Amino acid sequence: MATTTVTAGVPNGGVSFWYTQIGLPEPLPPLPGDRDCDVCIVGGGLTGLWTAYYLGTADPGLRITVLEAEFAGYGASGRNGGWLSAELAGSRAAYAAGPHGDAGVDRLADELRATVDEVVDVCGRHGIDADIVRSGVLYIARSPAQLSRLAAEGGRGLTAAEVRDRVEVAGALGGSYDPDCARVQPAKLVRGLARVVAGLGVTVHERTRVTAIEPGRARTAHGSVRATHILRCLEGYTAGLAGHRRSWLPMNSAIVVTEPLDAARWAAIGWANSELLGDNAHAYCYAQRTADGRIALGGRGVPYRFGSRTDVDGVTQRRTIASLRATLATLFPAAADVPLAHAWCGVLGVPRDWCASVGLDPRTGLGWAGGYVGSGLTATNLAGRTLRDLVLGHATDLVDLPWTNRRVRAWEPEPLRWLGVRGLYALYRSADRREDGGLGRTSRLGRLASAIAGR
Repeated sequence: MATTTVTAGVPNGGVSFWYTQIGLPEPLPPLPGDRDCDVCIVGGGLTGLWTAYYLGTADPGLRITVLEAEFAGYGASGRNGGWLSAELAGSRAAYAAGPHGDAGVDRLADELRATVDEVVDVCGRHGIDADIVRSGVLYIARSPAQLSRLAAEGGRGLTAAEVRDRVEVAGALGGSYDPDCARVQPAKLVRGLARVVAGLGVTVHERTRVTAIEPGRARTAHGSVRATHILRCLEGYTAGLAGHRRSWLPMNSAIVVTEPLDAARWAAIGWANSELLGDNAHAYCYAQRTADGRIALGGRGVPYRFGSRTDVDGVTQRRTIASLRATLATLFPAAADVPLAHAWCGVLGVPRDWCASVGLDPRTGLGWAGGYVGSGLTATNLAGRTLRDLVLGHATDLVDLPWTNRRVRAWEPEPLRWLGVRGLYALYRSADRREDGGLGRTSRLGRLASAIAGR
């Protein structure tokens, strides 16, 4: 089971604070030996669970097996910042460069917006109480350069005074607001969905790490699962699968959460409508006001571990906790002295072109979905419905979106991968420092970093 350590007086890891609120689940039994089924889903996060949900609902006769290395919701699905947003999982320009063009990207964006409502509706239908508030997302600009980027991106622009009417963020020069976003408690969402999937008769084996997949077979230390379709839904853990070390880079993100704020501090900060909150820095941060009156704030921290290694049970670094604490105090001076209740980290999947994809090879029966570059909470649901249609052979609009069957080149081998990511975020942070110093345009260092990244 996941363990919690203490770093600089702050509980650290144990997967995430979200699980301290609901308790860690008792893992289901592992695979008891070789088995046969129709569809084998590798990975018990939201992508895998949504896929199982929609397949099981569409065809109750399908034999569906989910294989999970720890417990369903162990990874990013139970550790994220709780943004159920319509944000595009990747670069608009990169998607538009494909055969679908701008019109295809518009369709993908429309589907993501509709998916916010779909997730909320499914939770309501099945009694999943995930602290959902459809509050929208507020992006803050704290420098002239950030303000210019927000203006270029469009959206509903807000003046500094209009931002302050919603939430008091120190130094905010303006912002933008998108209503198509909802706050959620991630662990409640993923565990509620796991309960619903089990009720559909889907077989879930936990503590069963898949070591290799091939046409018709998923291999584990406990035996193999033979299936017509094998679907890879591992997101940031994809690099741990044989042959996929360079497919998607596991990017780290970390979060801290405060103790509950008192009424006086909330009066100073505002934030009465519980909008999700983000800034427009290159090394950006993201935040939510939790259902029990805390501030949860996340950021990149140490972005990448050599050799595509991942964390151990969400434990993050002392310097990352200190950095996020400083960011919290800078944005919300009224909360500067509020103790931190927890810190943790997780990994998200980043393809080489920073764009998500979902696909299925009908010749081999091998499918995949993921690479959400940090915008996956909503995209997992759309990916699950798309995999459903691909597996069942349904020629719907979902199987003709720009991210469907999209393939990109692999990441560079080590040490180039490690050096490149470290250099990339060093440039981004230098760009932020220059812009915070008063530079009225996007720093050339930020543009250079994005060009190197291929974003």
